[in-house]
Amino acid sequence: MKKILDSIVIGGGQAGLAAGFHLRKNGLQFLILEANNQAIGSWPQYYDSLKLFSPSRFSSLPGMKFPGDSNHYPMRDEVILYLQDYTKHFQLPFMTNQQVVSIKKNGEEFTIHTLSGDTFQSSTIINATGSFHSPYKPEIKEQETFRGHVLHSSEYKNPERFMNQRIVVVGSGNSAVQIAIELAEVSTTTLAVRQNVQLIKQKFLGQDLHFWLKVTGLDTFPFWRFGKTIGTASAVIDLAQYKERIAEGRPNQQPMFTSFYKDGVIWPDGKKEPVDTVIFATGYRPSLAYLRDIGALDSERKPLQVAGVSTSVPGLYYVGLEGQRSFASATLRGVGSDARFVVRKLLPYLKT
Repeated sequence: MKKILDSIVIGGGQAGLAAGFHLRKNGLQFLILEANNQAIGSWPQYYDSLKLFSPSRFSSLPGMKFPGDSNHYPMRDEVILYLQDYTKHFQLPFMTNQQVVSIKKNGEEFTIHTLSGDTFQSSTIINATGSFHSPYKPEIKEQETFRGHVLHSSEYKNPERFMNQRIVVVGSGNSAVQIAIELAEVSTTTLAVRQNVQLIKQKFLGQDLHFWLKVTGLDTFPFWRFGKTIGTASAVIDLAQYKERIAEGRPNQQPMFTSFYKDGVIWPDGKKEPVDTVIFATGYRPSLAYLRDIGALDSERKPLQVAGVSTSVPGLYYVGLEGQRSFASATLRGVGSDARFVVRKLLPYLKT
């Protein structure tokens, strides 16, 4: 007979590791299931030049500081090494190549089935998968007629393959700006936006923006307690003279195009412009189909939850959802606080 664990954590990225830390701290029997071959989440799949918007001192998981200069802004590969070291340091129990495909609930117990054919049982589940594998691309008129290339920012790695092209990057958030700035060095690049990019200074009175967010409490302020829906901030932190580069037209901004045509895009004024590549930096959507059968999702396939606690399935919890409890919830600096909160909610449930 299979052992029934206290908890199964689905996802071995930053959210799953933070959950594992707090489960271990509370002496619970648990296992982290990771779909990939190592517990570092989706970081290896992000673009090569990705840089955190928060310095090292504000980018740590619980129990282990991010190494190096506390004022340094870590790059993607530094985060990967940190997550690898974190897993080894705390000896968190995890199994790789375990993609969850379905979950059943039998009374008070969950049964988790994975693509590899394995089955696991637990009293609770913490879903910590993120949404990188469910990129969102809006439907644009006549897109099927376009003969150029269309991709999502999740598929972008570096500017090498885009040299001397005409490129449109759709979006006005952090990833859109970082990618467009990089591409503008090697290609003619435009940001297609619904609203102009809103830039905020990286430092104020000599301190990083995240210092002020932390000391004022705004970064992790529990807006959910007041029935407020939290989204990601639309402003982009100006890491490297973004304001000056955009003002110089490297890249330029234009209102979102209204349609594709076979050779390019059609702008709101009706002008047709040939384009080689369109990159949608338009975010992600939750990909939680395996939770559907237990009634955990709403009609839009979003989790029914408040502050990471399922409102429809007792014993089900979340860490790493965008805006779950605060602006920082889906970030390295925010998942630790949310994981601690969720595990505290989980403990009384196990005793019932």
